[in-house]
Amino acid sequence: MRKFIVTTDSGCDLPIELLNEREIIPIRLCYEMNGELVEDTMKAADCHEFYEKMRRGAVPKTSQINEAQFKDFFLALLKDKKPIIHISLGSAVSGTYKSAVAAAEELKKELGADILVLDSTLCSTGYGMLALKAAEMRDNGEEAAVCFDYLEKQKINVNTWYTTDELLYLRRSGRCSRAAALIGGVFKICPILNLDAAGHLIVQQRVRGYKQTIKRIFEIVKQTAVDAGGQTLYICHSDVPERAREFGEALKKEAGFKDVYYTYIGTIIGSNCGPGLVAAFYFGTPRDMAGYDGKE
Repeated sequence: MRKFIVTTDSGCDLPIELLNEREIIPIRLCYEMNGELVEDTMKAADCHEFYEKMRRGAVPKTSQINEAQFKDFFLALLKDKKPIIHISLGSAVSGTYKSAVAAAEELKKELGADILVLDSTLCSTGYGMLALKAAEMRDNGEEAAVCFDYLEKQKINVNTWYTTDELLYLRRSGRCSRAAALIGGVFKICPILNLDAAGHLIVQQRVRGYKQTIKRIFEIVKQTAVDAGGQTLYICHSDVPERAREFGEALKKEAGFKDVYYTYIGTIIGSNCGPGLVAAFYFGTPRDMAGYDGKE
C-alpha cells in the first residue's frame, strides 16, 4: 500500500495526462488575460492558443493561490489519512510556497495533518522532475519523511538552462532591461539563463547568435550532467516545438542522455517568458550560486 500522497502545482509544466498516470495531484494556478481569470488546464492545445494570444499583443499576469485555497485542496485529500508531500514552485519567484506552508501549518494544528511542503527552488519542469521522483519513491514503498529528505538534498542538483531570441517578453516581465533588449535585438545577442541555488533566475552569459548560444549550452550541459546515459533529458518550450525537438535531439546525442521528454512551458511560467523560449532540465552537479563561470 502506498504510504503517502504526492501533490504539486500546475507550474510544474508536465502534461496533466502524465500526472494522472503517475498519480500526482496538481493544484491549478491561474492567470489573468484580457480582464479574465483563467485556470491553467495543463493541456498542450491550450498552451498553443495562450502563446498565440501573446503574439497578438495580450499581456497575461499570474495570480497567486492563497492559504484558503490550499486548505481546501489539502482537505479533500486528507480523507485518505495519509501524509502529503507537496512539491512547490520555488519561493524565490512566487509566494505560492508560503501559502502552501501556511495552510499546512493550520491543518496540522486543527487536524494533526502531516503535510510536508518542499520549496523546490525551481521553476517549470525542474520541480516536475522532483514530483516524478517522489511518485517513484512512493510506489517503491518509501516513507514520506525519507522521500522528503531525499528531495530536499537532491533539488540543488536539478540543472536548467534557458535561452530565447525573443527578448520582448523577458523585458515585459522585468527579466531583461529595455536597453538590453534593444541591444540584444540589434546585435542578435541571446541570453543564457539558469537558476542559482536559492532559485533566482539569472543571466549567466550573453552570446551573439542563436546557433552559437545553443552550442555554448551544449558545452555547459556536457560539463555538468551526471550519469547522462542513465537519465531522461527534459526539454521545455514556449510554443516552438520544431526548435525544441531539434535542440533536444542534438543535445541528447552530444551529451549522451538515455532519452528525451518534450513538454510545453505552461501558461504560468509562460506569462513571464513569452513564446520562443527553449529550456533543458537534467540532474547534474550542484547549481552555482554566483554563476556558471563567474560572469553575469
